[in-house]
Amino acid sequence: MKQQNNNLTHSETSSVYPWIVITLCSAFLFYKYILQVYPSIMTVQLMQEFHVSGIGLGNLAATFYYAYLIMQLFAGILIDRFNPRYLTAGAIACCALGAYVFSHTDNLLVACIARALMGAGATFATVSYMKMVAVWFKPQQFAFVGGLLATAAMLGAIFGQAPLSIVVKYAGWRDSILFCAILGFIICILFLAVVKDKPDNLGVQKTKKSSPGFSKKELLQVLKNKKNWLLTFYSGLIYTPIAVFGGLWGNPFIEKAYNLSQTDAASLISLIFIGLAFGGPLIGLLAERAGNKQRVMLWGALFCSISLSLIIYCPALPIGFLGCLMFLFGFAAGSFMLAFAVAKDLNNIALAATVVALINTGDAILGSITEPLIGKFLDLSWTGELVNGIQAFSLHDYHLALLPLPLYLLIGFLLMCFIKEKAIHKESSRS
Repeated sequence: MKQQNNNLTHSETSSVYPWIVITLCSAFLFYKYILQVYPSIMTVQLMQEFHVSGIGLGNLAATFYYAYLIMQLFAGILIDRFNPRYLTAGAIACCALGAYVFSHTDNLLVACIARALMGAGATFATVSYMKMVAVWFKPQQFAFVGGLLATAAMLGAIFGQAPLSIVVKYAGWRDSILFCAILGFIICILFLAVVKDKPDNLGVQKTKKSSPGFSKKELLQVLKNKKNWLLTFYSGLIYTPIAVFGGLWGNPFIEKAYNLSQTDAASLISLIFIGLAFGGPLIGLLAERAGNKQRVMLWGALFCSISLSLIIYCPALPIGFLGCLMFLFGFAAGSFMLAFAVAKDLNNIALAATVVALINTGDAILGSITEPLIGKFLDLSWTGELVNGIQAFSLHDYHLALLPLPLYLLIGFLLMCFIKEKAIHKESSRS
């Protein structure tokens, strides 16, 4: 496989500038995950404001994923073919605009459109990051630097939990989201001012012509490769429980199960994202050292399933042990990042963003289905109890509704049994 990164000079790959580029790409990821998870810390406020039930709240939150899924079909191809700098800056601005509209509306339809704008813009965050890693860093750095994506993303998710919960407590949910909108516009301006598409010796892409090596034939090969689809579903099955439990339904479950305040529950949920922030790069480094990504992905999925099952179905755990399980769940979920590294080994680097977008499709599909599905399960088992005019769900309701999440992780474990490391190396050598 021709590695575009081989054209980079030593000074370019060892200089500070590639890290500046990745830092700004990371800022977009940080921002994306704030926007993705903030509904989890204001479930009561949103249900009261927009007069929705459990499935209504799930659909409002999942509108982010619906738009994310649709745009995922185009984001990778657009980033590979056109100017990543302007596309990414425009995507950040789209997220910020969505946050601004959401902070000012009291209409459910407008709120859904605003969430859709956030999801559409957020589609480019992971794709842009991985494209820049492929262009600016050496091939042997890909798993580690790519794994730092999880660190940046989860820092955003952490901020979107306890810290933002405190802001909501004192400033209200509207002003909190307005602050997020302003943050997005600042990141957009910085990205546009600082980031270049490529190292100078590769030439900055200034036209709408496709990159070297990009062709419809190559694109069809990506879509026809069964391993790419297995990696797509693996990534979706491992990441969706993080997004759904950590991003929406985990907070009210922990509040109910342990009789905690919203801020205390958010602090515990934050440990999932802290675990993933460490797990992403460290598991990537471990897989590179071990020389067997498939085995690491296999065990990561299994540990995820066990830890999440204990969190949901073992009542009255000591808070300290519960926190350790939250961290372990997130850390082990860092194995989903290896799907990008394996896919990069299997495909032409000119299609790096397209392959990343394909794998992200698994996250978007399952996320868009699962958030409202759990809301529907909660509605079906609801006994009619109301607190402050909104539905109050029992612990038994949550146990039934959250069952798909550990099952997803177990299925992800089984899927990895069909991808062998030797097959990866063999196919990579032919690329």
